Amino acid sequence: MTRNPFTGNPLLLGFEEIERLIDGASKGAGYPPYNIEENGPGRWRVTLAVAGFGPDTLSVTIEGQRLVVRGAQHPGGERDYLHQGIAARGFERSFALAKGVDVSAASLVDGLLHINLARTGPKDEVQRIRIDTR
Repeated sequence: MTRNPFTGNPLLLGFEEIERLIDGASKGAGYPPYNIEENGPGRWRVTLAVAGFGPDTLSVTIEGQRLVVRGAQHPGGERDYLHQGIAARGFERSFALAKGVDVSAASLVDGLLHINLARTGPKDEVQRIRIDTR
């Protein structure tokens, strides 16, 4: 019996095109590579390898509960490469943030974009609401 590549379920036949689209979309999902470190209680650092990008071509924003990092290459003149192994495409990478987590600093050093995150306060605590009795 041959295995159906889509979810491994032999009852789902004819979904090869969808699987191909999903595989194609996930190929760029690893760019740029990144690390996430814990730097103490309530503190984290996200580091992205963004060689070739400068501060004018990068943006770091918080949109709702997402940290979004975008990079856009300025169109430079046409070059004749003998070999091109350094990616020169734009990107967008996003990370889900818990409530109360904010960016405390961002820096670009030696092709690495460091984004420091910190929990800003106890936003999860229970609040007691006073009830008026007029």
